[in-house]
Amino acid sequence: MSERWEPGAFKARVDQVLHRFAAGEADQLTAIDGSLGPVADVVETAVADGKRLRAAFCYWGWRAAGQPDSDALVRAAASMELVHAAAVVHDDLIDESPLRHGRPTAHLALLDAVRDHPEPALAARSLAMLAGDLLMSMAGQLFVTSGLPAAYLSRARPLWAALARELVAGECLEILHTGSAAPDTATSLKVVRYKTAKYTVEQPLLIGALLGGAGERLRGGCSAYGLPLGEAFQLRDDLLGLFGDPELTGKDGSDDVRGHRPTALLAETWRLAGEEDRTRLHTLLTPGTAETDSAEAVREVMRRLKAPDRIEDMITARVEEALRALDELELPGPAATALTGLAHSAAVRRS
Repeated sequence: MSERWEPGAFKARVDQVLHRFAAGEADQLTAIDGSLGPVADVVETAVADGKRLRAAFCYWGWRAAGQPDSDALVRAAASMELVHAAAVVHDDLIDESPLRHGRPTAHLALLDAVRDHPEPALAARSLAMLAGDLLMSMAGQLFVTSGLPAAYLSRARPLWAALARELVAGECLEILHTGSAAPDTATSLKVVRYKTAKYTVEQPLLIGALLGGAGERLRGGCSAYGLPLGEAFQLRDDLLGLFGDPELTGKDGSDDVRGHRPTALLAETWRLAGEEDRTRLHTLLTPGTAETDSAEAVREVMRRLKAPDRIEDMITARVEEALRALDELELPGPAATALTGLAHSAAVRRS
């Protein structure tokens, strides 16, 4: 890999690792019993697409620590994408989302495999849950068999435990606060931080840096850059979820409204709303509302109150905070250039 940051070339390397690894796992699964084929298909589909941002942050954490390009490190970095794949399967299951990357989500894709089951929907959901568990197990397996020295891997082991714990905590917090009668921005941002921000940017970056032997200053800088940028990434995701083009996002644009999820976008809308608008929002977000297109009606309220503009301001402030932290680290040129580019691509995107 050249010293110049080439996102497409890096993505191709990660894709190759993931596709081969998932195909091998799928083969081992179907070798146990041919009826496991649909589950094996879900495992392969889960890693078929993606921007590979998490792997990229891990890679550039390693390079920021002064380490050279390494195929073993790319394999270790690819494990971050398996964590994401597991989280996505579980998240879609929890949220009952119908689409991901323009395809049926795992629990829907598996329905045909259990059409003769007494409770097909429940059985398909159970299979999807287990597929997600397998993907998380595969993440750990790929990491420890990446080819990096055991001494390097041991540096990052404690952070792996924290990553899993905090990801689960964030998902639990979202469930606990879904449907809240009075959405709160501080609570929503806490969900953002633990459900997405940390495992998307900060922790992959820190894991790469730790693998590379980073000192205390670099580790602190990784967090100072990674946390606000991870939050910006999820805030952008919230905007795209409701206002993005489903043809580009590959998701159902009404998911967050239908699920009454505690997004910062909804919380800011609630904060800006007067009594009449809050009554309107409560009606629109109540399950079984008679409104024909409740998602569009919620969008109208949000636009009128300029809540999306407020989220854009929050994204901009966080990206600027991340870039200031990056400047203070005085990293080697390639790492600084790549992490600057990644900051913009994570926060300014259409899908």
